[in-house]
Amino acid sequence: MTPQDKASKLREVFVTSDLTDHGALVGHVEASQFPIGGPDGGGHVSPGPNPYDLLSASLAACTAMTVRFHARRRKLPLERVQVGVSFHHGAQGGRDSFERTLVLEGELDAQQRATLLEAANLCPVGEILGISADIHSRPDATTSDHNASTHASYEDDLAELQIPYIDPD
Repeated sequence: MTPQDKASKLREVFVTSDLTDHGALVGHVEASQFPIGGPDGGGHVSPGPNPYDLLSASLAACTAMTVRFHARRRKLPLERVQVGVSFHHGAQGGRDSFERTLVLEGELDAQQRATLLEAANLCPVGEILGISADIHSRPDATTSDHNASTHASYEDDLAELQIPYIDPD
């Protein structure tokens, strides 16, 4: 692929302030729009996924697509895939990490499940993120239990970072 071919396949994401909603941020990808949550700099907290949620969602979506692609290519009986991703800041300057849980449904034997779990590591977004963060994958036989009370907030994430001149609202 030539550099010109790559340039023609770029998709740009725009994030703009919504002046009608306290300056809340809105992401734009082609015709799609989505809210971006977190502190807005004016004392309000905008609803929606924060930047770390969006990063985790990108890894989860790419992983699910990659696993589905490999299952179809190998004609494996994967009926449904669910990928959960959580992000963890590295303690005291350590590497950040993602914990990725895969739920694979269908009449898959142990070898087929192992093959699909291995395929998850071929996810292109994971390869990019893996340069600066660790990504740990694990299978899960059941649907993950999403408990909102245990989720970290974007404000918590900002408070953990040692970034000069940036304070959470």
